[in-house]
Amino acid sequence: MPINVYPVILCGGSGTRLWPMSRRLLPKQLLPLVSERTMLQETVLRTAGIPGVQAPVIVGSEEHRFLVAEQLRAVSLAPGLHLLEPVARNTAPAIAAAAWALTARDPDATMLVLPADHAIERVAAFRDAAAAAARLAESGAMVTFGIVPTEPATGYGYIERGAPLPPNGFRVARFVEKPSLEVARKLLAAGGHFWNSGMFVFRADRLLEEVATHCPAIHAATRRAVELAKGDLDFCRLDRDSFAASPADSIDYAVMEKTDRAAVIPVDLGWSDVGSWSQIWQMAKKDAQGNATRGDVVCHDTRDTYVRAERRLVATVGVSDLVVIETGDAVLVASRDRAQDVKAIVESLQKSGREEPNAHDRVYRPWGYYESIDAGERFQVKRIMVKPGQALSLQMHHHRAEHWIVVSGTARVTRGDESVLLSENQSTYIPLGVTHRLENPGKVPLYLIEVQSGSYLGEDDIVRFEDQYGRG
Repeated sequence: MPINVYPVILCGGSGTRLWPMSRRLLPKQLLPLVSERTMLQETVLRTAGIPGVQAPVIVGSEEHRFLVAEQLRAVSLAPGLHLLEPVARNTAPAIAAAAWALTARDPDATMLVLPADHAIERVAAFRDAAAAAARLAESGAMVTFGIVPTEPATGYGYIERGAPLPPNGFRVARFVEKPSLEVARKLLAAGGHFWNSGMFVFRADRLLEEVATHCPAIHAATRRAVELAKGDLDFCRLDRDSFAASPADSIDYAVMEKTDRAAVIPVDLGWSDVGSWSQIWQMAKKDAQGNATRGDVVCHDTRDTYVRAERRLVATVGVSDLVVIETGDAVLVASRDRAQDVKAIVESLQKSGREEPNAHDRVYRPWGYYESIDAGERFQVKRIMVKPGQALSLQMHHHRAEHWIVVSGTARVTRGDESVLLSENQSTYIPLGVTHRLENPGKVPLYLIEVQSGSYLGEDDIVRFEDQYGRG
């Protein structure tokens, strides 16, 4: 009987060590960091070709839902289920909720649990390992992938293998917390130890049995969250109160370290959890001087450096072992061996109440995006792009008026009781307090310049009356 394998893609997380590219509203899994595709796209695409693979199940946050859906559409993929977490509760509740939803559809479902933000070079080897793990999981094993270590890394937990589980698995003898360098060296010298990848394969019903045994509070809360879930467009909203009542715990602590059914399959995949800019440099193609660059970059007398330019020319002279990241509103310069400490910069910015940890100057919305061009006292200028056939909500503002100038494309503007079409070089004025809506009725993107003026220009000065995306 064929095994139905459902990729369960965990799409939460913020990736603060990859700031200034990764931010709360556009985290690393939604960025093209190691290829031209985003990490989410690469993760889902590599599951194709696994025997018995089914449409993926996405588990992610509400605020990223439209970006996730758009990125999957861009590579012609549609999730079988897209669960929205109302609050973050770590991986165990997320995986348990997916298991409840899957068993309701397929009592024999096997879950292939994958973080959305990992990189794998040897895709064929990954698919072979997933197929082998699925066969092992049919016997009731709770399988994890153990990465064959290439160095005594201190940033990963380790898995010690025990007795063999034919044809290519082993029982887990023990899990080891992230070790010191001295301990990591001893583990490698001893052999039989692997990095804990955070990727798993198990039957959904078996997972729920283990959760019930080892963490009944998660079992009950996630069951209730799925039972009370509500459909919203193409999404499934887990019940907020029920899911929030679940303890926040990782699948490792909640289940894998407690079960007597834990198994490991050693794999050599060219794997990385892409946890820092130095790891991206390690994975990237380099020139003869050891430099990896992306964007408009010029290097002179520069060695072993990663330079990424998103908006402007970046030039380096006489430097080595650096990470230089340029975005529209921030520049990071760091020693490559201190790249893990970028998180401290993010924490400092958050304490100062700054917006740079949260959003780029380009902010994506389900209808398109807007980006800030200029701002000052009582005014703000934005560039807006509306995708063909999309529309902003019917809304009004208490504290600002707006001028819209069409740069290209066609705009349908609702202003009070009137509706007008505007084309290139035409403009309109939306007085304070007037109900309005912007739509793109055409077949090409609509670009316009918006000039806001008023006493308060925050994004929370929006009163929505109608919205096709279900936003409040």
